[in-house]
Amino acid sequence: MNHIIVTISKYLNLLFMILYTLKCFSYFTAKNKKKRNSNINKQVFYIFAIHFLCHLCLYINMGKTYILYYYLIEISIAIFYIVLYHLAYKNASRLITNNIVFLMLIGYTMLTRINTKQAVRQFILATVALFISSFIPFIMNKMKDMRKWDKFYAIFGIVSLLLVFVPGIGYEAWGSRNWIRIAGISLQPMEFVKIIFILFVASALVKVATMTDLLINAMLAAAFMLVLALEKDFGAIAIFFVTYVLMVYLATGRTLFMLGGFSLAVIAIILGYMLFKNSLFGHIMVRVEAWKDPFKYSDTGGYQLCQSLYAIGTGGFIGTGLGNGMPYIIPVVESDFIFSAICEELGVIFGLALILVYLSQFIAIVNITLKCKLPFYKYMTFGVAITYIIQVLLNIGGVIKFIPSTGVTLPLISSGLSSVLSTLFLMQMVQYTYTLVSSEADRVEKEREDIIRRTAAVRDIESGTAGI
Repeated sequence: MNHIIVTISKYLNLLFMILYTLKCFSYFTAKNKKKRNSNINKQVFYIFAIHFLCHLCLYINMGKTYILYYYLIEISIAIFYIVLYHLAYKNASRLITNNIVFLMLIGYTMLTRINTKQAVRQFILATVALFISSFIPFIMNKMKDMRKWDKFYAIFGIVSLLLVFVPGIGYEAWGSRNWIRIAGISLQPMEFVKIIFILFVASALVKVATMTDLLINAMLAAAFMLVLALEKDFGAIAIFFVTYVLMVYLATGRTLFMLGGFSLAVIAIILGYMLFKNSLFGHIMVRVEAWKDPFKYSDTGGYQLCQSLYAIGTGGFIGTGLGNGMPYIIPVVESDFIFSAICEELGVIFGLALILVYLSQFIAIVNITLKCKLPFYKYMTFGVAITYIIQVLLNIGGVIKFIPSTGVTLPLISSGLSSVLSTLFLMQMVQYTYTLVSSEADRVEKEREDIIRRTAAVRDIESGTAGI
């Protein structure tokens, strides 16, 4: 009987995941607000249905009563957050909120499956982060001069990155010195500095008046990346660099800057490899060799990638079912390689749909960017969109052997307080821009209705006059 329930739940899970994904995209094509709200309400149902079915499978396969308690607590917090957030911010994007809650619930579920202790810690810290980050739109509304602080952002961001070199605080992990430990809590400064970096670039671009201004800003941006190079955090460099180049392209509209930026990146990589192959690129070369032929190094540097590919292949299209796979064989599966665990137990179809959910979030943020008329918030929101999607591509690309592994986490799903908190902050920054756009749209709509009303009144008067 249990096997039948698990099998049915597995297929229902895939069905609801597909429907949720479709609603993510049909939201953009909805003809009116009523239709969009209908799509959003159906999404909420699919979120709770998927979460329930996942925990049902976990309970049956693992037989642990605490899974039921976790389910009730997680779903209660999710409902409380959705309701309370949109009472506080009536003009906020419900699509973005739904995707945030959905991705976090998937993360809790997979971590419960992989490492219960890690799941509890993640849930507590992420819940605190969720409610702390909810104040960001309110704070941004009070801080109207954020666009003027480019120098502060630059200094504060670079100094924050340098903290990893302070003895007793910073330490090295997995070949990169990009961690600090304060009061027993480990954090990655880069995760928070990427927020500062986006604000720096946005505020700097607002002030650009000459080519000299742009060159100075480019050198300051390069200083961020130089520190990251010293940390040997090349995944972060990729995120910062692509974000900067595309934000400059948005602000200037000059394709030459974008092509020139990427060309300089290629030259810098070649020179860096030639000059610092052994000192800076040592662990990167291990990952590149493992990426080129993981099975040749299956007992050493390629072990992690091999196990990732085995897991994805074992799961197939529909997955083995939660609790029936062996995701724990993959090193660091709870953070960098959690997408492999998702594909193994929930299925490749589920994994593909998850990628589309991330893509829909990116499209939603870009849409907000295009509608925003205030330059600083426009550039800021676009920077968030690029940072977000590049992180997704780097993580999943490394997991499926599309690119060498970079050690970048999967937003809102992977274990890690730094990653979750920074992503939530970025999403709340987008929500603030969305409230600005919504307020402007409501104002324009009200003016249009007033014009129509006055025009109708004039016609009525003219008609009455004509009758006389």
